Amino acid sequence: MGNRLSKIATRTGDDGSTGLGDGSRTAKDSLRVHAMGDVDELNSHIGLLLCDDLPPELREELISIQHDLFDIGGELCIPGYTIITADQVAWLDGLLAKYNADLPPLKDFILPGGSRAAAQAHICRTVCRRAERAIVSLGKVDAINDNPRQYMNRLSDLFFVLSRVLNRYAGTGDVQWEKNRKRD
Repeated sequence: MGNRLSKIATRTGDDGSTGLGDGSRTAKDSLRVHAMGDVDELNSHIGLLLCDDLPPELREELISIQHDLFDIGGELCIPGYTIITADQVAWLDGLLAKYNADLPPLKDFILPGGSRAAAQAHICRTVCRRAERAIVSLGKVDAINDNPRQYMNRLSDLFFVLSRVLNRYAGTGDVQWEKNRKRD
């Protein structure tokens, strides 16, 4: 891997194609590349979230999620390759249950916002949903493992829950949507 990454500007993509992990090439605007790019963008947004003040246990869980997302990118990059397991999806289910346990029930919609970390978690949620849609689209034309799609579905839910957790951690609260809000 070290030798492979020693030369970043290869110029092999100047024709609008990119290399996949199995050595094949595909168009840079293919569904597979879109899915990989959306997962990569999500990972970058999590990196930005990690720059905020976070509970230490959550920080470690987010770093584990970043590693899983890198694995999902690898799975998408190599047609027919499988690395993400049902256990990883179940781990997210456990995190959802853990973080949801202490939150008050929602009675209204909430808006993205509150603390900076919560707002960033909402950005992660929306990028995650886009990555999930890209994986669904790819799965309609190429056979792929179900686990990455399921992982992204759980992860987007987790980021919604984490936005609420992070607002409580910061001492703010959920930002409530106000139906028929009056303007001054």
